[in-house]
Amino acid sequence: MTNSMAPRPLLGLYLLYELITMTFRLPYWLVRNLPRSLRGRPSWSLWKAVRVDFQRRMCTISTRFYGLTSNADHTMVTQGSNVKYVWLNPTPALMNNKLRTWAAEANVVPMRIPGYWFDEEGANTPIGAAPRPSEKVIYSLHGGAYIFGSASPDAIHSTLVHGLLKHCEGVQRIFAVEYRLSRAAPEDTPANAFPAALLDALAGYTYLVQSVGFAPQDIIVEGDSAGGNLALALTRYLVENNGLAGLPAPPGALLLLSPGVDMSYAIPLPGSRAAANATVDYIGVPTLNDYTRRAFLGPRDPLDPYMSPGSKDPRMPSVSFDGFPRSFVVAGGAELFIDKIGVLVERMKSAGNKVTYYEAPDEVHDYILFSWSEPECTATFRAIAKWLEDP
Repeated sequence: MTNSMAPRPLLGLYLLYELITMTFRLPYWLVRNLPRSLRGRPSWSLWKAVRVDFQRRMCTISTRFYGLTSNADHTMVTQGSNVKYVWLNPTPALMNNKLRTWAAEANVVPMRIPGYWFDEEGANTPIGAAPRPSEKVIYSLHGGAYIFGSASPDAIHSTLVHGLLKHCEGVQRIFAVEYRLSRAAPEDTPANAFPAALLDALAGYTYLVQSVGFAPQDIIVEGDSAGGNLALALTRYLVENNGLAGLPAPPGALLLLSPGVDMSYAIPLPGSRAAANATVDYIGVPTLNDYTRRAFLGPRDPLDPYMSPGSKDPRMPSVSFDGFPRSFVVAGGAELFIDKIGVLVERMKSAGNKVTYYEAPDEVHDYILFSWSEPECTATFRAIAKWLEDP
């Protein structure tokens, strides 16, 4: 899909500008971060502080030129000798009346999309092979604010996938779906607003159960950032419509990594942890959050349990987590979403759900994707592995 967030003739000039100014920004970031007291967190190394600054700038650039950091979408697949993909059939028969109404309002229809299989190192499981007795599988939903990212093996999301496979001994393979990304006017032709990604996630989950043969209780639905938001929405749909003809039962577990849980992008309250983190975390870019909100929501109000289960807005309808599976929720102590994730966890616990909360001190949003967040990344993967082993 063509990107029009900035006139194409200006793209080269802008990128040249960014390249030139980066030669000044990098030395500036280095000098500014020399005193530990001036870093986002005093515990950060100089290298880490500079990388966070760089990541924040990349968010700004990507917002101005949507798609600049995306290397795949739902209309194509990554080719390669070791790439395993499958095309997923849409599942319109599994839509209830409410979901049909939402789709019609957003001008969205179920459609054919791809998904990728990932094996643990040294394995070569055939695509869609029937599960071994009691085999567990992770169903992975990538992050990217619903406007960036990819499930492709070439994308940064694969870092997370391979980390899970390396540390979680009970998991031999992971399936990741290439759900549709959203677009907003006036920067682009509006497309794929909610519930497009939910329809695609439902197709991938149905494939795992009905085509591959996994028992729902053996599926761990995992999502990071926006993927965490999508994982929650998918699980909610499966729970609320359990018993609908042909609809698979809810998954056995839910793994949420820095989940986005308030699509209204409400301004953090003064004095809150989120307010303190707003100038530290790399995702505190107003233009990015504004575009994401408009692209994903379309005509929908964000104050809905399917989109903002962590919102404390008084206009928010009651959010129920009855029937949700056991969950593991990860947050970075320096991330912008910290307070909203806390609200989510408390609501899940209040419903009687078995929830394990893991917070990595001084870490930014979705830190588990970045090698410069070691050794915290490895520690988090090990905690996840232990949780999977001890249901």
